Amino acid sequence: MKYIQFDQNRPLDLVPMGRIAIDFNPVDYFKTLAKSDTYKKYVGGSPANIAVGLQRLGKKVGFIGKVSDDRFGEYVIDFFKEEGIDCSHITKAKNGEKLGLTFTEILSPTESSILMYRDGVADLMLETNDVDKEYIAKAKAILISGTALASSPSREACIKAMMLAKEMNTKIIFDIDYRPYTWKNNDEVAIYYSLIAENSDIVMGSREEYDLTQAITKTGATDAQTADYFISKGNKIVVIKHGKKGSTAYTNDGQSYSIKPFPISALKSFGGGDGYASAFIYGLLEGWDIIDCLEMGSASASMLVAAHGCSLFMPTLEEVKDFIAQSKAKHGEMVARE
Repeated sequence: MKYIQFDQNRPLDLVPMGRIAIDFNPVDYFKTLAKSDTYKKYVGGSPANIAVGLQRLGKKVGFIGKVSDDRFGEYVIDFFKEEGIDCSHITKAKNGEKLGLTFTEILSPTESSILMYRDGVADLMLETNDVDKEYIAKAKAILISGTALASSPSREACIKAMMLAKEMNTKIIFDIDYRPYTWKNNDEVAIYYSLIAENSDIVMGSREEYDLTQAITKTGATDAQTADYFISKGNKIVVIKHGKKGSTAYTNDGQSYSIKPFPISALKSFGGGDGYASAFIYGLLEGWDIIDCLEMGSASASMLVAAHGCSLFMPTLEEVKDFIAQSKAKHGEMVARE
């Protein structure tokens, strides 16, 4: 059953908006940041990674964002253009703001942490006049990342995009994507997250992220209660992720579909969520059954945690299909479906 209908006449499949950053991942594995000396540079930030992931799967992707007016900003735009992403609505910061920097610490395949520099960053300088109706109308869907709501003027730009999307019948996907940096307190998180989540068509996040979103209203003690609440507000699909335990998609006809992670020799414990989101959204755009969308997302997530970085390692459609086929041949159907 198709739970969401996209306007097939629109030239852009998805327009994410929000964080574009630079990731520095250690080349000398399994050391603390204090002991690591060599890093590899990548384009990072969850919505940026999702954009690259979906473009590599064969969809046409745009982006609404702001980058630094320097060599790092050039690096991001050049990388996006090489991938085929439309950069017409990526603008440059006017007051010297720099791209956020993310240093990752890979202590072991199961122990990773992230150190973010997020004060005064370019992506949070996105303004309402960077968002226009014509561009929103060209997209089948927009994706709003939760980190873009952390401060003004970016949060107002996201709210404007949400309002225009509802007017233009452009579908809204909310990727909660919580990072503690920049937020002042949990009430602020809950206010802005719930505002977008209650006006979206699809919402995706971890159990912990939903708990933050509902911290004021206390409307979701269990996964089913959380899903029921956001579906009652108009969402068609609510995805709740539990890391190594898998994930479940709840739909507006009262059904739920669950998936288990694909076994993989992980290098790190981060990055999987962006691969998951891009591949899950691909399946929805293709009109697939929800369980097949989940399978695609789960496979891409496993591939990403086995890779050194995120954006540069987003898989193609054939690579994901081959990974699924090989995994099923080795582990059986139980690996993907409950």
